[in-house]
Amino acid sequence: MCLICGWIYDEAAGDPEHGIAPGTAWADVSMNWTCPECGARKEDFEMVEI
Repeated sequence: MCLICGWIYDEAAGDPEHGIAPGTAWADVSMNWTCPECGARKEDFEMVEI
């Protein structure tokens, strides 16, 4: 989950609009990737249980 805006990265869905294929594990997402909602960096995300 993005600590800035609350957007949640779903590994099953990925982020295909930004080059992350569905099924991509969070660990495999590039450090250069940014939140599609607010532009926060990957380091501004924290794992949450849903």
